[in-house]
Amino acid sequence: MKRQELAHILRAACDIAGDRRILVLGSQSILGAFDEDALPPAATASLEADIAFLDDPERIKADEVEGAIGEMSGFHLSYGVYAEGVHIETAVYLPSGWQGRLISWQLRSSEPADPHFLEPHDLAISKLGARRAKDLDFVDALITARLLDLGTLRERCAMIPDRYVVVRSRVDSFLASYVD
Repeated sequence: MKRQELAHILRAACDIAGDRRILVLGSQSILGAFDEDALPPAATASLEADIAFLDDPERIKADEVEGAIGEMSGFHLSYGVYAEGVHIETAVYLPSGWQGRLISWQLRSSEPADPHFLEPHDLAISKLGARRAKDLDFVDALITARLLDLGTLRERCAMIPDRYVVVRSRVDSFLASYVD
């Protein structure tokens, strides 16, 4: 997915839900910090953008977006990319304080949406916590491309909430395989 494709999804999601304050979770959140040309192919391979709303406690807006521009929708078939409407709690392994580190972009092409993105190190920790092969490959590609700082990743790993101590240990083991 490219930034302009994500901007199109964000505009559509904003229109569907009537809410400008969108949070991009999942791998395409990386596009909030980096242009696709600066990213390794593994970082932009996904055709879906996980879209949540900062104010959607009942997940109604996310469901509306999923129904209108989700997988196999007319939008997907027309543009080759789609939105998956998710709830903020989908990203369960985020380091403490992640909300205060959200980033945004100034791309006018996403207006009227006001998108927010996970800070790349927080995104990586969440992906490592999920531990799916595609997530491990995603983070490995970012580390290998030197787009993530190992020291910051280790600090964020220590910030995984205590209720996920086993996950924290797994993430720490993954990071130990890399040399600063």
